[in-house]
Amino acid sequence: MSYATKRAALLASRAATMRHDPSPPEATLWAALVSRKLGGVAFRRQVTIAGYICDFVAAKCKLIVEVDGAHHQQQRAADARRDRKLQRLGYRVLRIEAQLVMRRLPEALERVRKALDAPPL
Repeated sequence: MSYATKRAALLASRAATMRHDPSPPEATLWAALVSRKLGGVAFRRQVTIAGYICDFVAAKCKLIVEVDGAHHQQQRAADARRDRKLQRLGYRVLRIEAQLVMRRLPEALERVRKALDAPPL
């Protein structure tokens, strides 16, 4: 088995684990997204794209929504590299703070709605 195949299998397994054990902010946002309150747009969660596990993906709109917890403060450079790679593939990446999801969900959903309405890259 090649390295790429092993890595893809590992990522798929990790994504499945993350789907079954989401963080509280991810679970909260997922409940809102899966109810399709955003114009009927279908989202998938914990999707692997280009070697990364993305929190939420609206494939038809090429939108990735990431919920950033406190640990993201220490990995801004890595997140920026990741976002650039995904943008080169035609995706828009929206980062939402976990605290915003938990404290002001309607505002977080409005940010997602605006990103969905934005023109494609």
